[in-house]
Amino acid sequence: MNARGTIDRPLTHDPQKQAPMKPSTSEPTGSATPDFTTTDANDSRQNRTREMQLIPEALARAHMHEQLRSAEAERRALRLATARRMQRRAERASMRARRALAMAVMQ
Repeated sequence: MNARGTIDRPLTHDPQKQAPMKPSTSEPTGSATPDFTTTDANDSRQNRTREMQLIPEALARAHMHEQLRSAEAERRALRLATARRMQRRAERASMRARRALAMAVMQ
């Protein structure tokens, strides 16, 4: 099947390979506005440096680095709290064992 492309779904996205636009028969010749030059747009694009184009990427990388750093700090705090809790539990068990030993010796 030889399907032709439409405006919404062109056969190719490469402007060089697309068919040239033909003038409309409903418009009289010369009614279109004259073409404008795009040198200003091209010049402004040329002024963008590579560093400038990479700024959003650098910001995203810095944001992810900050999130990873804060997550690691939170994990360290959680481990410290768990270690302290386990230490208190071990101390209480040790005191119970000492008390039980003292009671056994006293009898």
